[in-house]
Amino acid sequence: MTSKISHQPLANHFDHLIQVIGGERFLQMRGLNNDLPFYICEFRANEAFEMQRMQRQLISSLANLQVPCLGGRGVQVLEINLYDLCVELLQAREGSSDGGRLWDEVLAIEPDAEKDNLLELLQNVLGIEDYLIPAIGERLQQTEFDVLFLTGIGEVFPYIRSHNVLNNLQSTAKDKPTVMFFPGEYRHSLEQGASLELFGLLHDDKYYRAFNIYETQV
Repeated sequence: MTSKISHQPLANHFDHLIQVIGGERFLQMRGLNNDLPFYICEFRANEAFEMQRMQRQLISSLANLQVPCLGGRGVQVLEINLYDLCVELLQAREGSSDGGRLWDEVLAIEPDAEKDNLLELLQNVLGIEDYLIPAIGERLQQTEFDVLFLTGIGEVFPYIRSHNVLNNLQSTAKDKPTVMFFPGEYRHSLEQGASLELFGLLHDDKYYRAFNIYETQV
Protein backbone atom coordinates (compact mmCIF):
# COMPACT_ATOMS: atom_id res chain seq x y z
CA MET A 1 0.00 0.00 0.00
CA THR A 2 1.23 3.51 -0.77
CA SER A 3 0.09 6.95 0.24
CA LYS A 4 -1.77 7.12 -3.12
CA ILE A 5 -4.65 5.28 -1.44
CA SER A 6 -5.43 8.55 0.35
CA HIS A 7 -6.42 9.98 -3.05
CA GLN A 8 -8.79 7.12 -3.79
CA PRO A 9 -12.48 6.84 -2.79
CA LEU A 10 -13.13 6.66 0.95
CA ALA A 11 -14.41 3.08 0.56
CA ASN A 12 -10.84 2.08 -0.29
CA HIS A 13 -9.60 3.94 2.78
CA PHE A 14 -12.04 2.02 4.97
CA ASP A 15 -10.92 -1.40 3.74
CA HIS A 16 -7.27 -0.54 4.30
CA LEU A 17 -7.85 0.92 7.77
CA ILE A 18 -9.84 -2.11 8.92
CA GLN A 19 -7.12 -4.46 7.77
CA VAL A 20 -4.30 -2.43 9.34
CA ILE A 21 -5.90 -1.40 12.66
CA GLY A 22 -7.49 -4.81 13.15
CA GLY A 23 -4.21 -6.60 12.44
CA GLU A 24 -1.95 -8.15 15.05
CA ARG A 25 1.14 -6.39 13.70
CA PHE A 26 -0.46 -2.99 14.36
CA LEU A 27 -2.05 -3.89 17.69
CA GLN A 28 1.13 -5.46 19.04
CA MET A 29 3.18 -2.51 17.75
CA ARG A 30 5.60 -4.68 15.83
CA GLY A 31 8.12 -3.31 13.36
CA LEU A 32 8.36 0.16 14.90
CA ASN A 33 12.15 0.06 15.37
CA ASN A 34 11.86 1.99 18.64
CA ASP A 35 9.67 4.66 17.02
CA LEU A 36 6.43 5.84 18.61
CA PRO A 37 3.16 4.06 17.69
CA PHE A 38 1.74 7.28 16.20
CA TYR A 39 -0.07 7.21 12.86
CA ILE A 40 -1.47 9.96 10.65
CA CYS A 41 -4.67 9.23 8.75
CA GLU A 42 -4.85 12.05 6.22
CA PHE A 43 -7.98 13.05 4.34
CA ARG A 44 -9.20 15.90 2.17
CA ALA A 45 -10.73 18.76 4.14
CA ASN A 46 -13.82 18.71 1.91
CA GLU A 47 -14.39 15.08 2.94
CA ALA A 48 -14.65 15.91 6.64
CA PHE A 49 -18.31 14.94 6.96
CA GLU A 50 -17.78 11.64 5.16
CA MET A 51 -14.70 10.95 7.27
CA GLN A 52 -16.67 11.48 10.49
CA ARG A 53 -19.18 8.91 9.31
CA MET A 54 -16.39 6.53 8.34
CA GLN A 55 -14.78 6.93 11.77
CA ARG A 56 -18.03 5.78 13.40
CA GLN A 57 -18.20 2.82 11.02
CA LEU A 58 -14.58 1.98 11.76
CA ILE A 59 -15.15 1.97 15.52
CA SER A 60 -18.22 -0.25 15.15
CA SER A 61 -16.61 -2.66 12.67
CA LEU A 62 -13.40 -2.98 14.68
CA ALA A 63 -15.41 -3.81 17.81
CA ASN A 64 -17.07 -6.68 15.94
CA LEU A 65 -13.85 -8.34 14.81
CA GLN A 66 -12.44 -11.47 16.40
CA VAL A 67 -8.75 -10.78 16.89
CA PRO A 68 -6.58 -13.69 18.13
CA CYS A 69 -4.05 -11.49 19.97
CA LEU A 70 -6.95 -9.90 21.88
CA GLY A 71 -8.30 -13.25 22.99
CA GLY A 72 -10.80 -13.43 20.15
CA ARG A 73 -12.60 -10.19 21.00
CA GLY A 74 -12.89 -7.03 18.94
CA VAL A 75 -10.71 -3.93 18.94
CA GLN A 76 -11.77 -1.33 21.50
CA VAL A 77 -11.25 2.21 20.24
CA LEU A 78 -11.09 5.26 22.49
CA GLU A 79 -11.97 8.37 20.47
CA ILE A 80 -10.94 11.76 21.82
CA ASN A 81 -12.28 14.71 19.85
CA LEU A 82 -9.99 17.63 20.63
CA TYR A 83 -12.66 20.25 19.99
CA ASP A 84 -15.14 18.55 22.34
CA LEU A 85 -12.38 18.16 24.92
CA CYS A 86 -11.48 21.86 24.72
CA VAL A 87 -15.14 22.84 25.21
CA GLU A 88 -15.37 20.53 28.23
CA LEU A 89 -12.24 22.07 29.75
CA LEU A 90 -13.60 25.60 29.28
CA GLN A 91 -17.00 24.65 30.69
CA ALA A 92 -15.34 23.09 33.76
CA ARG A 93 -13.21 26.13 34.65
CA GLU A 94 -14.42 29.17 36.52
CA GLY A 95 -14.29 32.52 34.79
CA SER A 96 -12.85 35.75 36.13
CA SER A 97 -16.04 37.08 37.72
CA ASP A 98 -19.34 36.17 39.36
CA GLY A 99 -18.50 32.48 39.59
CA GLY A 100 -19.38 31.99 35.94
CA ARG A 101 -17.82 29.51 33.55
CA LEU A 102 -14.86 30.42 31.38
CA TRP A 103 -16.74 28.98 28.39
CA ASP A 104 -19.49 31.59 28.83
CA GLU A 105 -16.92 34.38 28.95
CA VAL A 106 -15.28 33.18 25.74
CA LEU A 107 -18.66 33.07 23.98
CA ALA A 108 -19.48 36.59 25.22
CA ILE A 109 -16.29 38.22 23.95
CA GLU A 110 -15.86 36.19 20.75
CA PRO A 111 -18.05 38.33 18.42
CA ASP A 112 -16.14 41.56 19.12
CA ALA A 113 -12.65 40.33 20.04
CA GLU A 114 -9.69 40.82 17.73
CA LYS A 115 -8.61 37.48 16.28
CA ASP A 116 -5.08 37.76 17.69
CA ASN A 117 -6.40 38.56 21.16
CA LEU A 118 -8.85 35.67 21.08
CA LEU A 119 -6.13 33.33 19.85
CA GLU A 120 -3.82 34.40 22.69
CA LEU A 121 -6.60 33.90 25.24
CA LEU A 122 -7.43 30.40 24.02
CA GLN A 123 -3.78 29.39 23.86
CA ASN A 124 -3.30 30.56 27.44
CA VAL A 125 -6.38 28.90 28.93
CA LEU A 126 -6.01 25.70 26.90
CA GLY A 127 -2.28 25.22 27.38
CA ILE A 128 -1.27 21.85 25.93
CA GLU A 129 1.17 20.90 28.69
CA ASP A 130 -0.90 22.26 31.59
CA TYR A 131 -4.44 21.32 30.55
CA LEU A 132 -4.92 19.38 27.34
CA ILE A 133 -2.38 16.57 27.76
CA PRO A 134 -3.30 15.95 31.44
CA ALA A 135 -6.98 15.74 30.40
CA ILE A 136 -6.12 13.23 27.68
CA GLY A 137 -4.02 11.29 30.17
CA GLU A 138 -6.97 11.05 32.56
CA ARG A 139 -9.17 9.56 29.85
CA LEU A 140 -6.48 7.05 28.94
CA GLN A 141 -6.26 5.95 32.57
CA GLN A 142 -10.02 5.69 33.00
CA THR A 143 -10.75 3.62 29.88
CA GLU A 144 -9.87 0.14 28.66
CA PHE A 145 -8.89 0.49 25.01
CA ASP A 146 -6.64 -0.95 22.31
CA VAL A 147 -6.32 2.02 19.95
CA LEU A 148 -6.64 5.79 20.47
CA PHE A 149 -8.35 7.88 17.78
CA LEU A 150 -7.63 11.62 17.88
CA THR A 151 -10.20 13.65 15.94
CA GLY A 152 -11.38 17.28 15.73
CA ILE A 153 -7.93 18.46 14.55
CA GLY A 154 -9.21 21.01 12.06
CA GLU A 155 -11.76 22.45 14.48
CA VAL A 156 -9.14 23.43 17.08
CA PHE A 157 -6.72 25.12 14.68
CA PRO A 158 -4.94 27.50 15.24
CA TYR A 159 -5.09 27.57 19.05
CA ILE A 160 -4.21 23.87 19.23
CA ARG A 161 -1.56 22.71 16.77
CA SER A 162 -1.42 19.05 15.83
CA HIS A 163 2.37 18.74 15.97
CA ASN A 164 2.36 20.17 19.52
CA VAL A 165 -0.23 17.60 20.58
CA LEU A 166 1.84 14.75 19.16
CA ASN A 167 5.07 16.06 20.66
CA ASN A 168 3.54 16.30 24.12
CA LEU A 169 1.73 12.96 23.87
CA GLN A 170 5.01 11.11 23.60
CA SER A 171 5.20 10.52 27.34
CA THR A 172 1.47 9.91 27.82
CA ALA A 173 0.17 7.80 24.93
CA LYS A 174 3.03 5.53 23.94
CA ASP A 175 1.70 2.21 25.24
CA LYS A 176 -1.07 1.81 22.65
CA PRO A 177 -1.30 2.82 18.97
CA THR A 178 -2.60 6.33 18.31
CA VAL A 179 -4.26 7.36 15.04
CA MET A 180 -4.65 11.08 14.36
CA PHE A 181 -7.26 11.88 11.69
CA PHE A 182 -5.72 14.85 9.92
CA PRO A 183 -7.59 17.10 7.43
CA GLY A 184 -4.68 17.69 5.10
CA GLU A 185 -1.49 15.98 4.04
CA TYR A 186 1.40 14.38 5.87
CA ARG A 187 4.23 15.16 3.48
CA HIS A 188 7.70 13.70 3.27
CA SER A 189 10.58 15.02 1.19
CA LEU A 190 14.35 14.61 1.30
CA GLU A 191 14.80 18.38 1.16
CA GLN A 192 12.33 19.47 3.86
CA GLY A 193 11.78 16.31 5.90
CA ALA A 194 8.26 15.50 7.09
CA SER A 195 5.55 18.07 7.76
CA LEU A 196 1.84 18.35 8.46
CA GLU A 197 0.04 20.47 5.86
CA LEU A 198 -3.34 21.36 7.35
CA PHE A 199 -6.21 21.55 4.84
CA GLY A 200 -3.57 20.92 2.16
CA LEU A 201 -2.74 24.65 2.37
CA LEU A 202 -1.41 25.64 5.78
CA HIS A 203 2.01 24.54 6.94
CA ASP A 204 1.29 23.34 10.47
CA ASP A 205 4.88 22.41 11.30
CA LYS A 206 7.56 19.82 10.85
CA TYR A 207 6.81 16.49 12.45
CA TYR A 208 8.53 13.25 11.55
CA ARG A 209 7.84 10.77 14.35
CA ALA A 210 4.56 9.45 13.00
CA PHE A 211 3.77 6.95 10.25
CA ASN A 212 1.38 7.53 7.39
CA ILE A 213 -1.19 4.82 8.06
CA TYR A 214 -1.80 4.42 4.33
CA GLU A 215 1.82 3.33 3.98
CA THR A 216 1.54 0.87 6.87
CA GLN A 217 1.59 -2.81 6.02
CA VAL A 218 -1.06 -5.24 7.24
